[in-house]
Amino acid sequence: MNGAENSTKQWPGHPYPLGATWDGKGVNFALFSEHATGVELCLFDSPDAEKESERVRFTEYTDHVWHAYLPEVLPGQLYGYRVHGPYEPQQGYRFNSNKLLLDPYAKGIGRDVKWADEVFGYRLGDPESDLSFDDRDSAAYAPLAMVIDPAFTWGNDRPPRTPWHKTIVYELHVKGFTQLHPALPERLRGTYAGLASESVIKHLTDLGITAVELEPVHYFLNDRHLLDRGLTNYWGYNTLGYFSPARRYAAKHIQQDAVQQFKMMVAGLHQAGIEVILDVVYNHTAEGNQLGPTLSMRGIDNTAYYKLTEADPRYHRDYTGTGNSLNVRHPRVLQLIMDSLRYWVIDMHVDGFRFDLASTLARELYDVDRLGAFFDIIHQDPILSQVKLIAEPWDVGEGGYQVGNFPVLWSEWNGIYRDNVRRFWKGDGGLLSEFSTRLSGSSDLYKSDGRKPYASINFITCHDGFTLHDFVSYNDKHNDVNGENNQDGANDNNSWNCGAEGPTEDPAINALWQ
Repeated sequence: MNGAENSTKQWPGHPYPLGATWDGKGVNFALFSEHATGVELCLFDSPDAEKESERVRFTEYTDHVWHAYLPEVLPGQLYGYRVHGPYEPQQGYRFNSNKLLLDPYAKGIGRDVKWADEVFGYRLGDPESDLSFDDRDSAAYAPLAMVIDPAFTWGNDRPPRTPWHKTIVYELHVKGFTQLHPALPERLRGTYAGLASESVIKHLTDLGITAVELEPVHYFLNDRHLLDRGLTNYWGYNTLGYFSPARRYAAKHIQQDAVQQFKMMVAGLHQAGIEVILDVVYNHTAEGNQLGPTLSMRGIDNTAYYKLTEADPRYHRDYTGTGNSLNVRHPRVLQLIMDSLRYWVIDMHVDGFRFDLASTLARELYDVDRLGAFFDIIHQDPILSQVKLIAEPWDVGEGGYQVGNFPVLWSEWNGIYRDNVRRFWKGDGGLLSEFSTRLSGSSDLYKSDGRKPYASINFITCHDGFTLHDFVSYNDKHNDVNGENNQDGANDNNSWNCGAEGPTEDPAINALWQ
């Protein structure tokens, strides 16, 4: 490529499917932006490139979708977008064509973000804050999408389809579960390949596990403020790409890319009869509030993708405590989520989903609505209605605690079960009647709308709050290492230290739990 604008052949292409689609001869690019005035596709020659080798200005615009077909582009091509439009933060518009943007439908990630002031749409430190405008180019620092070849030999892979009443779920973190595994060679630790290794699978099957619930593997970011403090985002609830598996869990010595390695992992787990459930975060993105970076949706169409306050569209509605909430009321945002879910089932062969802060997805205006459009569409979808659907039935907004209120087809993390069993276990009185109800399926929560006992996902510990060991070792949380002054995490763990806060050599205390 010689750097000349539009030197690559361009055909009109199609507005569907969205994203970059390789058909064996070329790639169709399609990007939704309702309010943009222009879109440029930027092609990069390598992950180290500081600027694009070519810009392709789209000339076709159909139903709010900008599109083009490039017959000379192949899988492995790195790309991003520049989107033109008004920069009027008070009206919610934050277009800035100086910022290179990640395709929301990117199925592969070719380069991670390199944090710099240039990736923000406004000038950091300016007295006008986010109302100011930053005209510096972010191409050297922005994450890059990668065109993929979706071909994969699945052989006789079939979903295990374990009945709900026989399902035993192990929530785990791909890296955390495998990083210190003594039977794994160093090169496989912390990877998709490590999770599908013979020794790990044997451990899971010996425990009687029928499904692994993977903490977020969608492409997510390490926040800048964490890296500045020498920390990282371990858990992954900071999604930027809903179609791409996180590159950080791909083994570097394996030739296949993260997409291929993820598929290999699923096939290996399926062969052992283990289902794969993904913990998904469709309630917010890594772009944060109005002070966050311009990396993808904010610069593509902020008013369409995010919920903004009606009184002052400069600001985002935040039901998640992370700065923004996706605007699920917009049909194209709803399509984004549904397309993502179907992609992971059809192309990646996963068996179900656990929806983080699922109440946020049900919100229509200010209230949680169990008959929201999101649930209506999933209910009638011939693909998604047949997989395991698990709700985390709460968010941080008013009225967001909705245990027992999700519709049929849905199971729920039963937080009431967790709290009651913990209190009963540590000896609180007056709980026997409710404990019996929880242990027998929580019919008070699920029977009235036709759901069966397996609608209740019974759990005592998860990634939120205390581990089982901490639950019997501490009365209070002590999250000191991450430098957040013990402000993060749940304060109410219904725990009991048995008489000594933390580890103890007292044989009488240790005997309580042996």
